[in-house]
Amino acid sequence: MNTTTLIDFDTLVEQHNREIFAYLWRMMRDPQDAEDALQETFLRAFRGFPRLEDHANLRAWLYKIATNVAYTRLKKRNRQNSRTIDLTEFTPIATTDNLEQRDQLEAVLQFVEKLPHKQQAALMLRNYQGFNYEEIGEALDCSPESARANVYQAVKKLRHQFSEERS
Repeated sequence: MNTTTLIDFDTLVEQHNREIFAYLWRMMRDPQDAEDALQETFLRAFRGFPRLEDHANLRAWLYKIATNVAYTRLKKRNRQNSRTIDLTEFTPIATTDNLEQRDQLEAVLQFVEKLPHKQQAALMLRNYQGFNYEEIGEALDCSPESARANVYQAVKKLRHQFSEERS
């Protein structure tokens, strides 16, 4: 790998480091796991960077790698009987005195974690990372229509879940 390639990769890391970490944190719900996944994401990206085509969407490519790393780690964690997460560590709203808001947030987070991985990732990429459906499709290795369907199904399931709870 030549010096120019290393500089380009360093720039890529600097540009996307924070947003990829935020995405991984939302997927994994644990800052240390997210940090480990971030390191693995950029290690895999570094290895594949020289083989990328010039017209590649680098942001979507990084999210695709991050999503795959997160899926692998989540599966491993689930097999190891993952620990229960105390949401007060991770959500500013959880520190408020409004117990009803905290309970609602906790319920939403728990239900989102139960969504199929592709729906969960599509929902997070759309609502938290600001991706359009084409970018989501690239990141999740599916068509834009499939990306739209995954977001739609995730939202539909969340709405259904919470309309049942209110009844």
